[in-house]
Amino acid sequence: MKATWRGKVIAESNRTREAHGYRYFPPEWVRMDLLRKARKTKSDLACPHGVRFYDVVNGATRSKRAAWSYEAPLASMKKVDHWFGFWDD
Repeated sequence: MKATWRGKVIAESNRTREAHGYRYFPPEWVRMDLLRKARKTKSDLACPHGVRFYDVVNGATRSKRAAWSYEAPLASMKKVDHWFGFWDD
């Protein structure tokens, strides 16, 4: 499975996991050079799973909050602890 943005592969792995309708990629297969931590909002801070959103960037082009990872997931999301999800668009 691949996550792409503007023709660039952001993540690729045959070991993705599904959780609540989204596919998650293991961190070692994510191009962190294309991700930048987004500022946490009040909603992010209230998330019980410790969500961290990332902007996808390539030079001056940016897709805001297009990826996320759970840094302190509860039991229901534990299987994707620190793995990365991406919006379809």
